Amino acid sequence: MRFLADESCDFAVVRALRIAGHDVHAIAELLPGLDDVAVMSLALRERRVLLTEDKDFGQLVYANAEPSDGVIFIRYPADTRKSLPNAVVSLIAKSQTQLIGSFVVLSPGRTRIGGRTK
Repeated sequence: MRFLADESCDFAVVRALRIAGHDVHAIAELLPGLDDVAVMSLALRERRVLLTEDKDFGQLVYANAEPSDGVIFIRYPADTRKSLPNAVVSLIAKSQTQLIGSFVVLSPGRTRIGGRTK
């Protein structure tokens, strides 16, 4: 799959997804400081699912109706961060087709795949 990792996304997730064979672009490497609307636009233009830990993207998708090819919103507290990369890789392996165009909230022990983002 193709992903765009927002600057807020733990880089261990980026590395784990690349190792698993996914195509992952990272804002921190490409365009640091890019604003959220521009990040959403870039992900859509490149047909990538956005990976983020920034709750503002939920606002953009639901309140502002910004279109996307999908968003994975990661909510992992500090004491569970060690398991985060494997959790993301596992989510993608199990639910790959459901992720396209959906807003997904991933937290320890729970995944919520919400409504369509287009």
